[in-house]
Amino acid sequence: MEQNPQIQPSRVKLGSQGLEVSRLGFGCVGLSGVYNAPLSHEEGCSVIKEAYNRGITFFDTADAYGDKHDNEIMLGKALKHLPREKIQVSTKFGVVKWESEGHRLYAVKGTAEHVRACCEASLKRLDVDYIDLYFQHRVDTSVPIEETMGELKKLVEEGKIKYIGLSEANVDTIKRAHKVHPITALQMEYSLWTREIEDEFIPLCRELGIGIVAYSPLGRGFFGGKVVDEAMPNGSLLANYPRFNGENLEKNKLLYTRVSNLAVKHGCTVAQLALAWLLHQGDDIVPIPGTTKVKNMINNVGCLGLKLSEDDLKEIGDAVPVDEVVGERELGVFSKYDWKFANTPLK
Repeated sequence: MEQNPQIQPSRVKLGSQGLEVSRLGFGCVGLSGVYNAPLSHEEGCSVIKEAYNRGITFFDTADAYGDKHDNEIMLGKALKHLPREKIQVSTKFGVVKWESEGHRLYAVKGTAEHVRACCEASLKRLDVDYIDLYFQHRVDTSVPIEETMGELKKLVEEGKIKYIGLSEANVDTIKRAHKVHPITALQMEYSLWTREIEDEFIPLCRELGIGIVAYSPLGRGFFGGKVVDEAMPNGSLLANYPRFNGENLEKNKLLYTRVSNLAVKHGCTVAQLALAWLLHQGDDIVPIPGTTKVKNMINNVGCLGLKLSEDDLKEIGDAVPVDEVVGERELGVFSKYDWKFANTPLK
């Protein structure tokens, strides 16, 4: 598929509460250094602004991204050069992290007081009057979800946030939360090699009118060629992910080769085919691929020009059978829905 600079994301409704976002979003986490070296604020802002120029208006961050909340600060700087009324900002609260004896420790916190304090802090770092979509990053099972949602509802009533989202919550939590205040979006990992949400979560979200924000839609860069077509960057967190290690990686590369062959058939890149497959799963699914390179972002946007038939979709899906994917999708406890260790720090 030839690159067409005129291709731009359309706008779609995310959930049934009124939020509209670009068909393709942008995940900002990588700009602050996760899978690659972090970019300077100037470099990161340049990527964000170019994404906007290509039609992307939905930008996702979190207070836990980057050292000292760097990612929110960076996005806030970029927003100064963009029309705020045309941008949809999503950020998250709930993951607490700190350093101790050379280890990074994590915990979760969902008390009403913490919800409010995090929101106020994010508003200042982003330097905005409101947050379009505010996610609970991970659920704190030591606090009733009704308490957390009750405070989020107050923040909506005060105009500090427009819409409420959950991330990596389990089915029961979603149902209980939705009774307190409508959930607009559920953010979950979803890609060709991570499809666990298809059986329960997607049907539930469609029943309740909840949109789905698909993070890591390229399998943490795997279907963009990371560690397949290029070496793993020094210091990359990917070195710790089971799917990117040793024999697991070698076996998973066979799946990449299958998708690569299909990409040739469709005249597009592997990343474009993987994203197009995801987009064709429904208009209520909004992928948020991220990258530190403008050329990769432009390539990702090119997926919007790819039309796939039902036979095409089946062939692509069948090329990556979930039972042939080797290794867990996440790092240990991070792969669980709801965090049962709540306020217990983990290395």
